[in-house]
Amino acid sequence: MVTLHELFALLGREAPALSVRGVTHDSRLVEPGFVFVAIQGVPLQSRAPLDGHDFIPQALVKGAIAVVGTKDLDLPVPYCKVSHDRAALSDLAAAFWGYPAKQLELAGVTGSKGKTTVAVLLHHLLQSAQPPVGRLSTVGVKIGAKELFLSGHFTTPEAPQVQEMLRRFVEAGCKQAVLEVSSHALALERVRGLEYAVGVFTNLFEDHLDLHGSMENYFAEKRKLLERSQWRVVNSDNAWTHRLADGPNTWSYGSAGDWRAEKLTEGVGGLELEVRSPVGSFAVQLPMVGRFNAENALAAMAAATRMGLSVEEIRRGLASFPGVPGRMQLVQAEPFRVIVDFAHTGDSLRAALVTLRPTTRGRLVVVIGAAGNQDPSRRTGIGRVAAELADFAIFTEEDHRSESLGAILRTMSEAHGDPKRHVCIGDRRSAIRHAVENARPGDTLLFSGKGHERTLERGTETIPWNEVEEVRAALGGQKAGIG
Repeated sequence: MVTLHELFALLGREAPALSVRGVTHDSRLVEPGFVFVAIQGVPLQSRAPLDGHDFIPQALVKGAIAVVGTKDLDLPVPYCKVSHDRAALSDLAAAFWGYPAKQLELAGVTGSKGKTTVAVLLHHLLQSAQPPVGRLSTVGVKIGAKELFLSGHFTTPEAPQVQEMLRRFVEAGCKQAVLEVSSHALALERVRGLEYAVGVFTNLFEDHLDLHGSMENYFAEKRKLLERSQWRVVNSDNAWTHRLADGPNTWSYGSAGDWRAEKLTEGVGGLELEVRSPVGSFAVQLPMVGRFNAENALAAMAAATRMGLSVEEIRRGLASFPGVPGRMQLVQAEPFRVIVDFAHTGDSLRAALVTLRPTTRGRLVVVIGAAGNQDPSRRTGIGRVAAELADFAIFTEEDHRSESLGAILRTMSEAHGDPKRHVCIGDRRSAIRHAVENARPGDTLLFSGKGHERTLERGTETIPWNEVEEVRAALGGQKAGIG
């Protein structure tokens, strides 16, 4: 059991040897025996920041035995004033959980696009060859083959959750773990103190400037991952990451990289390519949709090689990859293709449909909704893109929340404009079944919008939801001849 004396010693402060049961920055999670760290919220253009100091009374009522903050305060429990609140939170969390990262060989993956795919694919390769392996990513946590889901929508959660997951990896017998690392996590000290055997930097595009202020600042935060990595894997084709492609202890990938894809072909069931690499040339099959995924696969292969996998282990792992949950996930290839994706805006839907069209022999059918309590132009954009690029659209529910589902569907229908090529079915499960039951050989069915999410917000009710399992159930019903 860790004591308050031990934890506060890290911050240069004396404290009694009280037993500590947890460390958190979230007053809602405080339990008796916890240390509460009051952190300043992040100032963004879109909202006023919260201040953790305002929640100290709530933390004390719930049983916090000590508080850490950045202000001069007189409290009825031990208090430590620090200069850097997030650094203190991370250091305390690591100490409380026993520095689990020191017992793991870590791979970190960052970038503007592709980092989730690379992280999930790398985990699959390692897990296939030398289980159990941990994974912490946008689409959930995996401890070996067991899947968990954290609340919230963080790519990388706050330091207490990161350290707890690393400890759980160690206790499950993992020797390796893959972390998807966001620029927020690097800038806000969520992964402070972690060192990586391999760091992967996929690319950099304009994003998150409300936090970072400039592309140079954004790049500098992402680059921290490589600075903390023994070996680096970087994209040779991106204007930003190209700067890093020739560094020491570095493998590059892409058209001019150390790892290259040649003779790339795409079919209904996925990709086939020849790999040219520092460990030799070899052919691979990858059951993923989209030629762009060849680059993601190269990054994962390079990282997996640095973490001890052979070419044969990589080839076997790629061939058995089940896909990234809810990210252009190939559920079925024949007699008609079934894809589950997260695309939930007009632009992302356009990208998905353009990707699927060249390998669709029959009709391209999309099942999609639009969320309530968000920009109404999003549903108009979805309707117009569906009319332009899909042969048939089924508009359905997608977290309509307090808004009228009927009104949302009417807006999408009007934006589409062709009553012969779309239908509105409010219940999402019924919409899925309708698409499956009316599919023809050679069609592609794209179930879009929910992706990896595990809830569906229906009015004021939040219900469990797993899009892939719902689709599989509909496919099973069709095969069994169920009406």
